[in-house]
Amino acid sequence: MAGKVYKADFLVIGSGLSGLLFALKVAKHGPVNLVTKSTLLESATYQAQGGIAAVVSQDDSIDKHIEDTMRVGAGLCHRDVVETFVRLGPQIIKELTELGVTFCEDDECGGYELGLEGGHSKRRVLHVKDHTGMDIETVLAAAVRQTKGITIFENHMAVDLYSRSNRVYGAYVLDLNTGDVEHFSAKATVLATGGAGRVFLYTSNPDVATGDGIAMAYRAGASVMNLEFVQFHPTLLFHPKIRASLISEALRGEGAILLGPDGTRFMDNYHPDAELAPRDVVARAIDNEMKRTGANHVWLDISFKNPNFVKERFPAIYETCLKAGVDMTKEPIPVVPAAHYMMGGVRVDESGRTDVDGLLAIGETACTGFHGANRLASNSLLEASALAHNASIVAVKMVKEESPMVQIPPWDPGAATDPDELVVISHMWDEVRRLMANYVGIVRSEKRLIRARNRIGFLKKEVNQFYWNFLLTPDLIELRNIVSVAEIIVKMARMRRESRGAHFNKDYPTKSDYTFDTILRKGFESVPK
Repeated sequence: MAGKVYKADFLVIGSGLSGLLFALKVAKHGPVNLVTKSTLLESATYQAQGGIAAVVSQDDSIDKHIEDTMRVGAGLCHRDVVETFVRLGPQIIKELTELGVTFCEDDECGGYELGLEGGHSKRRVLHVKDHTGMDIETVLAAAVRQTKGITIFENHMAVDLYSRSNRVYGAYVLDLNTGDVEHFSAKATVLATGGAGRVFLYTSNPDVATGDGIAMAYRAGASVMNLEFVQFHPTLLFHPKIRASLISEALRGEGAILLGPDGTRFMDNYHPDAELAPRDVVARAIDNEMKRTGANHVWLDISFKNPNFVKERFPAIYETCLKAGVDMTKEPIPVVPAAHYMMGGVRVDESGRTDVDGLLAIGETACTGFHGANRLASNSLLEASALAHNASIVAVKMVKEESPMVQIPPWDPGAATDPDELVVISHMWDEVRRLMANYVGIVRSEKRLIRARNRIGFLKKEVNQFYWNFLLTPDLIELRNIVSVAEIIVKMARMRRESRGAHFNKDYPTKSDYTFDTILRKGFESVPK
């Protein structure tokens, strides 16, 4: 049913770091409606353990951080964007601390306690023990709740953007409490819906990470870029009942080593930096060891470190492991790789502008070229903050220049069919995620990608039939989005006939001398047959 009508200068869809920080920055310039499909705290930011990379030490430099980012990005980073975001790092840290984030400090030498993670040449990861994201998200959410001019809509799920003549004027949003589709009109619409890890069967992402913003932007005519680059985090806790529990890369930064099923260390066979190699290298190494030995996981061992240090540095991970029956101070942790971060997303510039007027994308939803083919550890919170900052400046100008707000037309609910068909939606949910894990995972091939393309194509037709002839439910909306994003990932993976960064195709195992971004826009697609 059609629901209420809401109007505001700014519409923010998503409540992670980028969405919350953006809302805080623009609220002083006009009213903000902030929509989130779960609670305000449910986001990938909340689960982020490692920290945020920024240059705050005299032993480090902006140039070193830039070069580390460029190197790990495997030749696809946009240098101008990298330079812009890295230079904003110290300012971002200052803003977050002023808002109330308390990063760990080094009592001996003064200043911040800086972590070391894979790909970094210096210690530059600011953290709050091993629950940095939780603290940042909690602080920002509290600030948003206290800010006049920001109206929060929890349990509200964006269905689609309303666009006309290459301009977005707001969105249709499902109120999960009433089942009504409400209309949100805005002069500037901002997508901050996070990534799409739930497109895959195994992921570190929260349940809300179903690629909603990417799919909606694509349907509205925005370009998407580099979605073949899916970063698989090397170490997710392997446990039948505790899912999506990340074991931070910071453990390896503090000396933890990876062991095969026979207890033998193996990473030094794959890369000179061993456990501190870039994430794509470590994930492929673990994947290869599991396939070579037939094991369903490997081990991450930090038990040789001082137990008090481990408990103090990684309290949340320690408690989670105890729940799984593992005392990480005495024994190794069972781990597996899992889909973790999308380097690709909605194509934007360094201020979050898409190629559709009135529409911005920030955070993991967006692709700026900052991460290239492989994200440098803890650069994601840096990008989310920098992009939110730059986008806020553009959005304020956009609102001032925009003509009177456009009224969004009524929502057509379509015809509702037998609710027993919900079981089919559930089955398709499982099917698309399993085929993505099996055919479009850490190691790919042309044969696997073609199989995935064919099966996803069939699923997409079924999903579209359900979407237009079935009661609108959260599962159906998310299924439509993950199928759409899965299809785009496969198309872009077939466009890239090389192996680079997080994309490895065993039929094209070497990196090409020619560098390019894969870009798709609805109606302008050109991919191999």
